[in-house]
Amino acid sequence: MIEQRAGRPPWMEQATLLERAGKGIVLALVSIVVIYPFITVVATSLATEREITRNGGLILFWPGEISFNAYRTIFTGGVVTKAVMVSIGITVVGTVLSLVTTTGLAYALSRPIIFGKLILGMSLMTLLFVPGIIPNYLAVKQVGLLNTYSALVLPVMINAFNLVVMRQFFMGIPQELIDSARMDGAGDFRILTKIVLPLSGAVIAVVALFYAVAYWNAFFNALLYLNDNSMYPLQLILRNYVLQRAPLPGAMVPGEESGAPPAEAMHMAVLVVALVPVMVVYPFLQRYFTRGVLTGAIKG
Repeated sequence: MIEQRAGRPPWMEQATLLERAGKGIVLALVSIVVIYPFITVVATSLATEREITRNGGLILFWPGEISFNAYRTIFTGGVVTKAVMVSIGITVVGTVLSLVTTTGLAYALSRPIIFGKLILGMSLMTLLFVPGIIPNYLAVKQVGLLNTYSALVLPVMINAFNLVVMRQFFMGIPQELIDSARMDGAGDFRILTKIVLPLSGAVIAVVALFYAVAYWNAFFNALLYLNDNSMYPLQLILRNYVLQRAPLPGAMVPGEESGAPPAEAMHMAVLVVALVPVMVVYPFLQRYFTRGVLTGAIKG
């Protein structure tokens, strides 16, 4: 018994009280470092001009007087509201198109097909050799996608990393299930929709979240390809308004005695609006992360 216990891997041994206490302290410190900035952002967005002035124009940990004037202001102007709708539309449409194309290509590459290795190799090359800004811009311009929302979706519709993750997951599905379906007369499309996809909920959820977060946070393509300010997504509004301190058109609340809210509160309010959707969706898909990414990648 002693020899067997001595031969066990270190990660299988029960942690001592000191080790558990150390892990708890490290976890608490990391949680504070992560949560504190978000609390200060929300607190500053709810602060009044008087409190921000009293604090020397710096961010607050929590305001004594809560005011939603900054949120009313940014949504009254209409610019942020339209930008939110644009970002939601791009995220939803882009995620659906990316999932459909990535799933179809990943399933095809997980089966023995002609030129399958060549197509997979070409896909992996995009991870190693990323085209520059100018070639991308010229390609988008050549096909007539400038100043259209399609330019924000089509050039980035398939991500090679997500393709590899989904392909590896499909390859982990028992071949006996595929063979039995073929014996019953099922084609590839029916096998994909009736057998493969129902067994792939974890990886689909993970890849969908990867795509959705990428589309929601993307601003550089919009900066390159969109010339009309009214078409800007939320992240580009956030960049121009918060980082570059550009004025927010129409951002006034009529009838407010205190006038417009402080600039710091409005900056933080726009930031909160950009963060909330991801924070709402992420907890529901978090449990799929480990299973979706690692299933099929570990043999044995």
